[in-house]
Amino acid sequence: MTTTQSILDKQKKHLWPNHLLYYGESPLPLAKGDGMYVWDSDGNKYLDFFAGILTTSVGHNNATVNKYMKEQIDNLLHTSTLYPNAAHANLAASMAEITPEGLDTFYFGASGTDADETAVIMAQVYTGNTEVIALRHGYSGKSQMAMSLTGQGSWRMGPVHIGYIRHAMTPYTYRSLGDIPEDKYVQACLDDLQDVIATMTSGKLACMIMEPIQGVGGFITLPPAYIEGAAEIVRAHGGLIIIDEVQTGFGRTGTHWWGHQHANITPDIMTMAKGIANGMPLSAVATTQEIAQAAVGKGLTLSTFGGNPVSCAAAMGTLEEMKREFNPERCAEMGAILKTGLDALYEKYPIIGEVRGRGLMQGIELVTDRESKEPGTVLANAVLNECKKAGMLIGKGGLYGNSLRIAPPLIADENHIAEALEKLDYAFGQAMELD
Repeated sequence: MTTTQSILDKQKKHLWPNHLLYYGESPLPLAKGDGMYVWDSDGNKYLDFFAGILTTSVGHNNATVNKYMKEQIDNLLHTSTLYPNAAHANLAASMAEITPEGLDTFYFGASGTDADETAVIMAQVYTGNTEVIALRHGYSGKSQMAMSLTGQGSWRMGPVHIGYIRHAMTPYTYRSLGDIPEDKYVQACLDDLQDVIATMTSGKLACMIMEPIQGVGGFITLPPAYIEGAAEIVRAHGGLIIIDEVQTGFGRTGTHWWGHQHANITPDIMTMAKGIANGMPLSAVATTQEIAQAAVGKGLTLSTFGGNPVSCAAAMGTLEEMKREFNPERCAEMGAILKTGLDALYEKYPIIGEVRGRGLMQGIELVTDRESKEPGTVLANAVLNECKKAGMLIGKGGLYGNSLRIAPPLIADENHIAEALEKLDYAFGQAMELD
């Protein structure tokens, strides 16, 4: 029989010690999932309000997704991109129904890191320029390029720096310059972007990459005016706009299929992963026919696991579920209920500095004092642990490790949200007592 201790013993002995594990000295081995819930190896049940880092988008053990996968497994498990297969082509056609107009050509990979790196290379090939702008507090993955794009030192393993990547100021409105009004702060950040281009680049850009809501950054939500202004500036310098929808995509932010659609822009390239296949490893880069064509004759490329038939089948099942029931409109409705409940907790607990986000992607930044805004890192850890004790999983992030990440599977209903808010209420109360 596999026990919690045997799993942890093998983890400690055979897996790299730099794997980040929640809950400190008491990591949580998970053994089973169903819908909105998961169970650990000791049989304890937890409400999942982090969805495997915003990945199990239509719930654990979803019957439709599993059906698609099982049918594909019985026919063809693997090919590589050297051979066309129906699952790969069918998924691209289905994706084109929900991507912004013109972004109907896809390159499938295995991870968000893969997608972001592919997108940057594509922009460099198309423009003939090299230099890239990313945002501070952003996150792009764990390859050398992705860690260089990432604007948080704690997520750079080793001496990682690629010289053609520069970082502009994130419009982190909660921690703006002297608490100036949002419109003036957005303009200051756009001025900073102009300054970064003028002083730290040749002025000829390949691209800028940005997340509409910075996931690992603590759900920092970029104002639409910033996204629109940055796109105008970067395009004036010859660069393309890459929107990273790895966490914000597939209706999670509500109303629209994609997080950037809350602003009035269409990106040149868009990346996605996580929620695309309900937990199966898959990512995609979407762009125009013109941009995709630019890579032809510029060097050979293939992907051994990109467009894997089983992962593509899982994505087809996931999209079917989203289009049928768990769509952006429903996400907006459930997100509004969640936001109302979180705002009530803000009024009750002074350790909550801000509630932010969109749809079913809500962040809670904790502080020791609302006036000073001193990051409540210890408090965030306490709430995370108290939620676990109460039987709920949530996430944590932010440069200061003081932001809670609330992002359930898109199948969450009013009862699940009520259960989550009750557990959060308990956890905040316990954390304040510990403080």
